[in-house]
Amino acid sequence: MVSPRPIILVEDNPDDERLTLRSLRRSKITNPILIARNGEEALNLIFSTYPLPTVVLLDLKLPKISGLDVLRRLRSEPRFKTLPVVVLTSSSEEPDILESYNLGANSYVRKPVDFEQFAQAVSQLGLYWALINEPIPTEEPRE
Repeated sequence: MVSPRPIILVEDNPDDERLTLRSLRRSKITNPILIARNGEEALNLIFSTYPLPTVVLLDLKLPKISGLDVLRRLRSEPRFKTLPVVVLTSSSEEPDILESYNLGANSYVRKPVDFEQFAQAVSQLGLYWALINEPIPTEEPRE
């Protein structure tokens, strides 16, 4: 049996990180969850993860390198052009939404303020990307 591909969570808020992890576990998501707490960590983690993650859950407001810059960098690399990236952020600013989609985000989800709504949104994201969505076949790593 092939082990599930990881989910990468890029989140600098410890409370949102805990709630996201808890919601994914409650949904019985078995994928390993790798965490980056700033944009620089996110790029290092994504570039070193094989096989490619099932999905990257990306906050926009991050230390060191912004989420938009992380997305810009990922989409500039051919091997990451099809990597599913879901922007999961508190921003409902129209420029952030437009720029995220222009840079190739697969989805833009505003974090609900309500605890239960947040947990439900994360659970649905996890179920969709880990179980329902058909992932792109993995390629052999290039040397």
